[in-house]
Amino acid sequence: MLVNASVLSAVFLNLRTDFNKAFQAAPSQWTKVAMKVPSGTSQNDYKWLSAFPKMRRWIGDKQIKNLAAFSYTIVNNDWEVTIEVDRNHIEDDTLGIYGPQAQMAGFSAAQLPDEIVFALLDGAFSNLCYDGKAFFADDHPVGTSAVDNKGTAALQADTLAHAAASYGAARTALRKMKDDEGRPLDVDPNLLVVPPALGDTAQILLTAERFGDDPNPYRGTAEVVVSPRLTSDTAWFLLDTRKPVKPLIYQERKAPVFVQQTGMDNDDVFNRRAFKYGAEARAAGGYGFWQLAYGSTGDN
Repeated sequence: MLVNASVLSAVFLNLRTDFNKAFQAAPSQWTKVAMKVPSGTSQNDYKWLSAFPKMRRWIGDKQIKNLAAFSYTIVNNDWEVTIEVDRNHIEDDTLGIYGPQAQMAGFSAAQLPDEIVFALLDGAFSNLCYDGKAFFADDHPVGTSAVDNKGTAALQADTLAHAAASYGAARTALRKMKDDEGRPLDVDPNLLVVPPALGDTAQILLTAERFGDDPNPYRGTAEVVVSPRLTSDTAWFLLDTRKPVKPLIYQERKAPVFVQQTGMDNDDVFNRRAFKYGAEARAAGGYGFWQLAYGSTGDN
């Protein structure tokens, strides 16, 4: 096959089609736990998170909530996946090996938000959020108090009663969250996020009608999300994701796009017979309101 501009155009049109089909079909979980925030620059500042807005009775002058002195900034990162096409494979019409690669590139590009978002949960016991504390911490400053959204209780235990007690304590802690004026924040957790090792326990905990002779008080109180991207076999997370601001942030500067380098006179083609295609994106992740999340290391 003679390699010319029209042949290259057809080849990469087919690869783009394979890429886009896989991109559209790829499964995703990140929208369950995170909100998408568009970004128009290299970074976004989220200092506004320090003022959890809540209506109050208007008596006298309006009370303006001041933003905290510190800044919480999420900087966009560059992401890419690149594959080479050997010119000889085009000449010999042996391009079948590249279709699956294009599909895997599309699949990987579609799952970039999942990779970013669930890594946030993995690191949330040490990574800082808007108040300068770890996202899951026992000393978040609220007014003159220190508030806890971190635990160590195990979800996997010898009995479901033990797991239920751990879950119940976390659920109560979230539902008792208050603002800096002591008013309830109306947090109502609806998502239990666990690694595969805790998946069965979590499903039974939230679906069983009874625990022995007693009715299960937690049946249907949350949806279970099992993520293989969580690296700890013991850590688990309870989230309220029904509010406009979710606990986690997926910040997108540029959605994944298919790119190609097909110029006949570029250096890679001249030196190595290599055309290139793949995907590029600009995105990052960060933490929203810690008040909407509870994390347990599960090691006790």
